[in-house]
Amino acid sequence: MARVLVGVKRVIDYAVKIRVKPDKTGVVTDGVKHSMNPFDEIAVEEAVRLKEKKLASEIIAITCGPAQSQEALRTALAMGVDKGIHVEVSGPEYETLQPIHVSKILAKIAQNEKIDLIILGKQAIDDDSNQTAQMTSGFLDWSLATFASKIEKGEKDVTVTRDIDGGHEVVTLKLPAIVSADLRLNEPRYATLPNIMKAKKKPIQKLSPKDLGVDTTPRIKIISVEDPPTRQAGQIVPDVDTLIAKLKEKGHC
Repeated sequence: MARVLVGVKRVIDYAVKIRVKPDKTGVVTDGVKHSMNPFDEIAVEEAVRLKEKKLASEIIAITCGPAQSQEALRTALAMGVDKGIHVEVSGPEYETLQPIHVSKILAKIAQNEKIDLIILGKQAIDDDSNQTAQMTSGFLDWSLATFASKIEKGEKDVTVTRDIDGGHEVVTLKLPAIVSADLRLNEPRYATLPNIMKAKKKPIQKLSPKDLGVDTTPRIKIISVEDPPTRQAGQIVPDVDTLIAKLKEKGHC
């Protein structure tokens, strides 16, 4: 049976209206509701289902971030994950933490824990990078399937149905492998009160990037974060010729 690693990230809740800081250095996070990244919830659910089918022996959830990130880990534990790893990164270091850093951390943990399968959300809804699974695959030189809408695990491989522009693509990966979860993969369960209570007794290991030999020096610099421009009111035109003429005026043709 496979040992499974899932990544979970604490992000601003999807229902919250995002506000940019007055100094344009980022978005307002203080006093704002946070929750587990929705795509990561799907990844956790898929891992738990594999264990329920006796296709996984142990599930480990990992998060990178400040002390509050443990909330996302506790949610994962309450959903059925066996243990958590919290790689503590806080302050300015967390604000500049990038997918390349997280990927290196995941790769190191996967090697240390002798992981067979990594399941990640396809992207985080705060930065929308969609890079972590791909970069982790590169660092480990493991097979990768992104945007999974179905996962079927065999004894030494995993068959993944993935969404592509033209429909669906089915690929079979030899283990160890990495899969990133898309929206259609499953419907995550709610953590029940008894399981939330049990999760408090499950172990969470604390590490730092230095413990793993990972340098978190930023590779990119954020110059400015700004609200998108206000959308202008539309115009109704009488015919196609007028539409083309107006597009040419605006420089769109």
